[in-house]
Amino acid sequence: MNRIYIFTGKGGVGKSSVAAAHALKSAEEGKKTLLVSTDMAHNLGDIFGVKPGKEIMTVRKNLDIYEIDPTYAMKNDFSEYMDYVKKLLQMVDDSEAMGMIPGMEELFSLLKIAEIYKSEVYERMIVDCAPTGETLSLLKFPELLSWYMEKFFPIGKVGVRLLAPFSQKLFQVDMPNKEAMNEIERMFVKLIDLQEMLKDREITSVRIVTTPEKMVVEETKRNYMYMNLYNFNVDALYINRILPQDIGNDFFDQWLGLQRGYIEGLRESFSSLPVYEIPWYEEELVGEANIRRIVNDVLTDEEVFVSKVLTQRECFTATEDGYQLDIHLPGAEKAEIELFQGATDVVIKMGNFKRNIPLPNALRTYPVSGAKFEDGVLHVTFAKEETDDAEK
Repeated sequence: MNRIYIFTGKGGVGKSSVAAAHALKSAEEGKKTLLVSTDMAHNLGDIFGVKPGKEIMTVRKNLDIYEIDPTYAMKNDFSEYMDYVKKLLQMVDDSEAMGMIPGMEELFSLLKIAEIYKSEVYERMIVDCAPTGETLSLLKFPELLSWYMEKFFPIGKVGVRLLAPFSQKLFQVDMPNKEAMNEIERMFVKLIDLQEMLKDREITSVRIVTTPEKMVVEETKRNYMYMNLYNFNVDALYINRILPQDIGNDFFDQWLGLQRGYIEGLRESFSSLPVYEIPWYEEELVGEANIRRIVNDVLTDEEVFVSKVLTQRECFTATEDGYQLDIHLPGAEKAEIELFQGATDVVIKMGNFKRNIPLPNALRTYPVSGAKFEDGVLHVTFAKEETDDAEK
């Protein structure tokens, strides 16, 4: 099966270089490979010494690169989805319309990746993502938007039919016609398909790049926790820029000690993941020759591209008293987990991130009866409310 490998991490840790090294190794293994950048500050062209355009470019045998311009992708590949948006917002310019709707750039980047994946042209897609916060926004957006659309559609068509006669007269705005509503429904189906692709352990792997520095290490742990909150499969950690132990300079002794402590802490926190250590090179990692050093020095494991399923997807199981929902949250602290139940969802909040998990129809009459966090797994139990004699 063709696979997608997503590389993420704090800004400046070397994600692009690590992703490019994987792309080179993949191509040398004879796999048709595409290296994609979703970071608006693209640098794949700098790494390979070329000037990419708006389309996919071949740089080596079996290796293509693609720096996604979401505005260009929207205009040329998904224009039907923006036509109504522009009309609704009374705008002419595509980029202006995109700017009015938060997350649209992320959406079109992901839709383009999904489109390329489904074309089955490439056996492996290596995705160089923006820094951590933007990557989380990118990956969670399909689920978030589809959640809103699911809430909208039960009343959406009725509302459109009732309001259409008044919208033009009162607000000088056209309500979506039947064709537009069908387009929105098709987008909804695409979003469901997209999030399933991103969370399918057989298709997508997320890999975190970090450096042995205090602030970066702490963000890496949070990144791993949030990725699991949103149900993504993280299956490898890369520790970049490790100083050599034989520098022979007293000035670096303290730095070496600090790095060793952070590396040991990372290995302990990520003990279930394969951990790759990348040395600090004396030259900037630009150009194929320098990127190849990572391939030759670090990516020597024959299982580099083997995906490991380390945490299972959230699941509901029947129990003697009702049901139980299990959510893997490795690295989380019990005190930082907040749990709420809405009419149709269970809401989990951790730090600045919140996720709504839709409840199956069968559970919507089952309130949360308890929650327990142990061994990195949140267990949420649901029990049927007992009715009193009057209700009977």
